Amino acid sequence: MGKDIGIDLGTATVLVYVKGKGIVLKEPSVVAIDRNTDKILKVGRAAQEMLGRTPGNITAIRPLRDGVISQYEVTLRMLQHFIRRVCGPSLIFKPRVAICVPSGITEVETRAVWDAAVQAGAKRTYLIEEPVAAALGAGIDISMPNGHMIVDIGGGTTDIAVISLNGVVVSESIKVAGDKFDEAIIRYVRRKHNVLIGERTAEEIKKKIGCAWQREEPAMIEVKGRCLVQGLPRVIRLNSMEMPDALEEPITAIVESVCSVIERTPPELIGDILHNGIVMTGGGSLLFGLDRLIANVTGVKTRVADHPVSCVAIGTGKYLDFISAFPDDGINLPRHLR
Repeated sequence: MGKDIGIDLGTATVLVYVKGKGIVLKEPSVVAIDRNTDKILKVGRAAQEMLGRTPGNITAIRPLRDGVISQYEVTLRMLQHFIRRVCGPSLIFKPRVAICVPSGITEVETRAVWDAAVQAGAKRTYLIEEPVAAALGAGIDISMPNGHMIVDIGGGTTDIAVISLNGVVVSESIKVAGDKFDEAIIRYVRRKHNVLIGERTAEEIKKKIGCAWQREEPAMIEVKGRCLVQGLPRVIRLNSMEMPDALEEPITAIVESVCSVIERTPPELIGDILHNGIVMTGGGSLLFGLDRLIANVTGVKTRVADHPVSCVAIGTGKYLDFISAFPDDGINLPRHLR
């Protein structure tokens, strides 16, 4: 009997949920390839360690950008690697696979995800929109005629949706999320301190002192980079009080999109949202004070779900239990894929 597995195919991280076991795999979406032989050397965490540190013949890449497949062949091989790690190398019994996709995905991008899953060894593939998976993973009953608002901030995309009766009523997907937070920090450090830092350093800054709302007790971090004036190594100290300014552009884009979805929500569901509040999921929702900022701007109580990083993967797995309540091959799946 094949396994039922749910895959959160994220820009930054891949999580795999197996029915009855929970999340069994959580690895960075990174693949290291030998360009001379086209051979995959490392996948996941081991490949992430190589980012920015490889010799000329080895390249460490992230095959997903802005929530969709940017390098099909590499994504296919990465999926095969993870599915075989979970199901065993032989794949005698092929699994049913549910994969989440951003709500703003095009038919071409949808087809690429679906084909990659089938080629990687799935017996049957189902696609589910990320906000719906996030809501299921957060324990929300989306089958009732009751509006719930989800803000899922991943690595490549932020998906905002109002969900009722097993479907998305209003949604918006923007390519502003965790990666854009990192880029904003890199630009800020370069502009303010004349120091160039890498992506991994920016991510560390984001996790340790990043904030959208001023902390009651400011935090500090020492950062190593290259001085753009002298071209030599330099150590600087950053304060969390600088972070709202550094992150202003991506944070503003997310808050404006939340307001846009609320403005387009039918009046009957606005009362439900005021009562139920906004639920935030995804790694980006852990940015300190972002929930407080959204609540302050919208006037709607906002909370971060329990285990926000895992919500989409858990919901994608749960989806397989509720397939009969949804269309045959996934939510908003183009007819030619059925």
